[in-house]
Amino acid sequence: MPFSRRDYLRGVIDADGSVGFTGQGFPFVSLTTSSTAVGAYLCHYAKKITGAERLIKRNARDGVYNVVYTKEAAVQLAAHLYYPGCLALERKETAALSLTSWERPPGMKMRAPRKPWTAEADRILLAAPTLAQAAAELGRSQSSCQVRRWRLVNVITTSTAPGIR
Repeated sequence: MPFSRRDYLRGVIDADGSVGFTGQGFPFVSLTTSSTAVGAYLCHYAKKITGAERLIKRNARDGVYNVVYTKEAAVQLAAHLYYPGCLALERKETAALSLTSWERPPGMKMRAPRKPWTAEADRILLAAPTLAQAAAELGRSQSSCQVRRWRLVNVITTSTAPGIR
């Protein structure tokens, strides 16, 4: 029998993940793992299924990865992994099935997809005389430009100044 990525990940979620609703009533699928390979694979696979990109980073407390999908991405991922007739823990399968009834509340805005920073955008940002001008030219918010400029200046300052870490 050929390897099934979908069944493999469902087994991983069954063992070390969670499926259900947050305290605020939003659907979620999550995985806690110490394995970089498993965490990265879930992110890679889920992006193909949902379009939602996740970058994994170990948490400071335990040194593990906590990968979480919420709202529409969670509904899509759960429906894909927990298909009718699949072999799964009954409670996880029931939870996954319950996610399908979730609908985004009226008036709740969808978050825009991340827009990665490029070297060219960084150059424009640093050359702009004001944040307002940079934001207008880059099609970003002033807040986004302010945070990115601070990070660029801070990284340049700390990485080039001797003895500063």
